[in-house]
Amino acid sequence: MNLANRITINPEQCGGRPCIRGMRIRVTDVLDLFAAGLSAEQILEEMPDLEADDLRACLQFAARRLDHPVVVA
Repeated sequence: MNLANRITINPEQCGGRPCIRGMRIRVTDVLDLFAAGLSAEQILEEMPDLEADDLRACLQFAARRLDHPVVVA
């Protein structure tokens, strides 16, 4: 499975925020846990419905969202 396919966006769920595999676990929830200093193993213990590929998908999603060209006028 392509990592990008693990991230879903549904306007009817979590206010349209990106979630993981249709669950009500938002990408930002996972990123906040990483930012708080939790390791991937700790996050997986905290959220047993997640898989290691879900964590990688969140990081990839965030990286791609931030990597956009800036046009100087």
